[in-house]
Amino acid sequence: MNLRQTFRSELSAWWRVGVIFTVIAGFTVLIFITVKAYKESPPIPKKVVDAAGDTVFTGEDILAGQQVFLKYGLMENGTIWGHGAYLGPDFSAEYLHSLAEDVGEELARERYQRGFEALQLAEREAVKAEIRQLLKKNRFDPRTQTLLFTKPEENSYRRQITKWQNHFSHESRNGGLPPKYLSNRQELEHLTAFFAWTAWAAVADRPNKSYSYTSNFPYDPLAGNTPPSAAILWSALSLITLLGGTAVILFAFGKFNYLGWKRGDEELQPRMWPGEATESQRATLKYFVIVALLFLVQVLVGGATAHNRAEPGSFYGFNLYQFLPTTILRTWHLQLAIFWIATSYIGGGLLLASSLGKKEPKYQAKGIHLLFWALVLVVVGSLLGELLGINQLLGNLWSWFGHQGWEYLDLGRGWQVLLVVGLVLWMILLFRVAAPALKDPEHKEITTLFMIAALVIPLFYLPAFFFSSTSNYTVVDNWRFWIIHLWVEGFFELFVTTMVAVLFYQLGLVSRKNATRIIYLDAILFLGAGIIGTGHHWYWTGQTHLNMALSALFSAMEVVPLTLLTLDAWDFVRLTRRSEEAGGRKRQLPYKWVFYFLMAVGFWNFVGAGIFGFLINLPIISYFEIGTVLTPNHGHAALMGVFGMEAVALMVLGFRQVLSDEQWVRPEKFIRVSFWGLNIGLALMVVCSLFPEGIFQLSDVINNGYWHARGAEYFTNHTVQLLEWMRLPGDAVFIVFGVVPLAIAAVITYATMKGQAT
Repeated sequence: MNLRQTFRSELSAWWRVGVIFTVIAGFTVLIFITVKAYKESPPIPKKVVDAAGDTVFTGEDILAGQQVFLKYGLMENGTIWGHGAYLGPDFSAEYLHSLAEDVGEELARERYQRGFEALQLAEREAVKAEIRQLLKKNRFDPRTQTLLFTKPEENSYRRQITKWQNHFSHESRNGGLPPKYLSNRQELEHLTAFFAWTAWAAVADRPNKSYSYTSNFPYDPLAGNTPPSAAILWSALSLITLLGGTAVILFAFGKFNYLGWKRGDEELQPRMWPGEATESQRATLKYFVIVALLFLVQVLVGGATAHNRAEPGSFYGFNLYQFLPTTILRTWHLQLAIFWIATSYIGGGLLLASSLGKKEPKYQAKGIHLLFWALVLVVVGSLLGELLGINQLLGNLWSWFGHQGWEYLDLGRGWQVLLVVGLVLWMILLFRVAAPALKDPEHKEITTLFMIAALVIPLFYLPAFFFSSTSNYTVVDNWRFWIIHLWVEGFFELFVTTMVAVLFYQLGLVSRKNATRIIYLDAILFLGAGIIGTGHHWYWTGQTHLNMALSALFSAMEVVPLTLLTLDAWDFVRLTRRSEEAGGRKRQLPYKWVFYFLMAVGFWNFVGAGIFGFLINLPIISYFEIGTVLTPNHGHAALMGVFGMEAVALMVLGFRQVLSDEQWVRPEKFIRVSFWGLNIGLALMVVCSLFPEGIFQLSDVINNGYWHARGAEYFTNHTVQLLEWMRLPGDAVFIVFGVVPLAIAAVITYATMKGQAT
C-alpha cells in the first residue's frame, strides 16, 4: 500500500476530536448539575418542633429512619419520590396523602364541628383550600435549621407511627413482606420521621418558588401537588431537539453515504475461526457456563417476585414470602441480572482481547481462572450477605457485608470494594494479552479504543463510593444514577459496541477503518445525548428546574442513535448471508447465532430503549408515570432486550469458539430454541401484561392520584390482577424455551470441551 492509499485508509482526526469534545462538554454540565444537587437538595432540619417549641423529632431521627429504610431493604419493596420497587406503596406519597386527609379532618372538625366526609360541597372545597395552603407553606428556618410543624402535622406524624406499624404487620397488603417484618417501636418512629421529611419536601414550596423541592411530585390534588408549568414547557421544547438531532443524523448519513457496518471493497481475511481457541479463550468458557446458570436463577427468582402482584401474600397457595420476603427476592433478581450480564461482558472482553494480541502471555490462563473464582466469591458472598442483612443477622455490619439498601447497588460496601478489585484485575489481564497489538500500527488504534472502553467500566463504578447510608437522599440518587445510567446504559453500551466492532474486524467482515469509525460514531451519539440525559431520572428527586430543562432536551435525543441502530439489524442480516469458500464448498458464516442475537439487540434497542424509553422520559409523562408498570415495561425490554441479548451473543460466541463444526451440532439445536424462546417470551411479557397494565395504572394516577395507583386497593383490582396473571405465558415461554435451553447448551459445551481435553 503506497502513502496515498495509507492516508485514505485513515480516519479523519475530527472523529477523535468529536469524542473528546462530547465527553468534556457532557461531564462539565453533569458535574455542574451534581454540584447544584448538593446545594439545592431539600434541607434536613436539625430538629422539627411544634408551636410551643417542643421537639417532635430531630434530624438525627430522620437519618436514623433512612437507615431503617435501607437495612430492611424497603427500597426493594416500595419507593421514595417514585424510585425503588413497585411491590409496595410509594412511602412518600402514602404519607403525604394520609397527612392531607388528617389535616382535612382536623380542620373540618375545628371549622364545622363534623368530619370531612360529612361536609357540604362548598364547605369541603373551603377545607381543601386550607389544606393546600397549610401544607404548601414552608416553615423551615434556615438560620436555626428548625422546621415548624403545625398541630395537625404533628398529630398526623404521631398517628402514622401506628399506621406504618400496621402496614408492616399485614402480609396480604404490604407487597410480600412477612408478618411483623418491622415491629421495633423506636425503629418505626425513626422510619416515620424519615417518611414525614420526604412528604414535607414533596409538598412544601421551595423558598421564593411556587413549587416544592420535588417539583410538586407526587401528584396529589388534595395536598396541592399538581404538575409544574416547567414540566409542560420542557416536554414541548424537547421535541425540537429530537427533530433537530434526527435531521443531523440524516444529514450525516447522506454525507458519509453509509454509517453502518460496511464491509468495504478490499479483500479481508478472518483472524479468528471456530475450534481454534487459545488456552485463555478456553479458560473463559467457565464464565459463560456460570452466566447461563446465574441467568436461570435470576429469572426463577424474578418469576417468584412478580407473582406476588398477581396473588398478594401467596405463591400458588404456599406462603413463600414468609421465608423469602420480596425484598430479598427482588434484590437477587436485580443483582443477578447485573452479575450475569457483566460476567458475560468480562468473559467476552477476555476472549476478544486474546484474539487481538495473538500471543499468549505466560500465566494468562491462570490469571483468568483466578479472576473467575474472585467473581464467584463476590457473587455468592454478596447474595448470602444480602439475605443475612435483610434478616438483621449482621448487626452494625449490615451495610458493609449485607444489604446496603440502595436499589441496583444493594450489595454491601465490602463486596463493592472486592468487585472493583476484580475489575482492576480484569483490566490487567486485558492489557497483558492485548499489549502486542498496541505496538502494531495496523491494530494500534482499534486496540487502544478497546482498552479505553474497558477502562471506563471500573472507573465509572467509583461513584458508588461517594455516598453513605446517612447522605441526603437527593445526593444519593444523583450518584446512584451515575452508576445505573452512565455505567450501564452509557459505558457498558459503548464497550459492547467496541467488542462487536473488534469481533467483526477479527472475522474479516468489516475493515479496520469502518470498525473504528463505528466506535467513534457510537461514542459521540450515545454519550452526546446520554451524559446530560442522565438527569431525566432526577426530575422529581429534589433537583432544580435547570436539571429538568437540560435533561429533557438531551434525553429526547437519546432516541436518535437508537433509531440509527435499527439499521444494524439489517446489516447483520447481510453479513450472515455472506459466504466463504472453505474446503472447495460454500459454507455459511459459522457465528450465525451470534449475529441473530445481535439482530435482536437492534430490534429491542429501538422498541425497548427507544419507543418505551422516550414514552416515559418527557417530564410531563414522567410526572404521572414514574414508579408505575410502564417503568419495568421499559426496563425489561431495554435491559434484557439490549444488554441481555448482547450478553447472550457473547456467550454464544464463547461456546462456538471452543467447538469444531461437528461438536457444534448438538448445542446449536438448543441455541436455536433459546433465540426464539427469549425473544417471543419477552415480547409476550410486554404485549400481554407490562404495557397494557402500565397504561391502566397511568390512567389511575391521573384519575385518582399517585398514592392511589401505588396503594393496596389498586393492586386488588380485578383488571389489575388479570393483567398480572397475563404475565404468566410470557414468563413461561421465556424461562422454559429461552433460558433453560441456553443453560443446557452451556453444560453440553463445557462437557464437550472437557472431554476433548481429556
